[in-house]
Amino acid sequence: MHPTPYPELNEVLDELTAGVRGALGDSLVGAYLQGSFAEGGFDRHSDVDFIVVTEEELTDGQVRALQTLHGRVYDIDSEWAKHLEGSYFPREVLRTCAGRGVPLWYLNHGDRSLTRSEHCNTAVVRWQVREHGVVLAGPAPKALVDAIPVETLRQEVLTTIRDWGHEILTEPERFSNRFYQSFIVLSYCRMLHALHTGRVGSKRAGAEWAKTVLDPSWAGLIDRTWDGRPDPAVSVRQPADPDEFERTLEFVRHVIRAGARYAAEEMGQAF
Repeated sequence: MHPTPYPELNEVLDELTAGVRGALGDSLVGAYLQGSFAEGGFDRHSDVDFIVVTEEELTDGQVRALQTLHGRVYDIDSEWAKHLEGSYFPREVLRTCAGRGVPLWYLNHGDRSLTRSEHCNTAVVRWQVREHGVVLAGPAPKALVDAIPVETLRQEVLTTIRDWGHEILTEPERFSNRFYQSFIVLSYCRMLHALHTGRVGSKRAGAEWAKTVLDPSWAGLIDRTWDGRPDPAVSVRQPADPDEFERTLEFVRHVIRAGARYAAEEMGQAF
């Protein structure tokens, strides 16, 4: 079976998977799609989130080989090749949440080379891989990732709602472009949805859920931000509409307050 419904993307993923095999040899344990292509909420504008699992930490020689590979994949004549994003997990780091926050070798969306980042090293990514990961190579993901306790997942989501929100509200100028304006609203819908359900869904599912449970006055903002998702490489360089961005900041404050209420009422803890 093909990993996605898009033949051009499948060709890019075939090239990526074959290149990873060549670069890692027997060190390769598996490769998986996570994010929207695993959860089912994808479309032609979605990032292509992946992880690669290795037996041990990458050697210097393996990193050099992977840097060459990702440059070659980036140069494929396909927009999909510019939308890959993912990390390389040593097997034992991936298995439990004990190693969360440790930087991994990471390919950022739109980049052609790896850097060190903790971006994917979260309970959320482990949950997505375990529950919905699409196999590109290797065993079923449940063989590699232990079950994530729901309270661990909720606690991580609560922390992100609070800490990222503080960053956005403290330095709003860093986020005042069309890409982030949309990304922030949809991410906060998704996080609030995950907090209440104990499961990680797509941004689309989070947006639709939020429109049904939040005050109806937020529905217009949510719909407009969804419609503004296409062409992230262009929108990240375009300033946000000032009124729309101010409304986005109000939405962040609203979700932070909602998270605080959930923590107090359902989890019995300070936020």
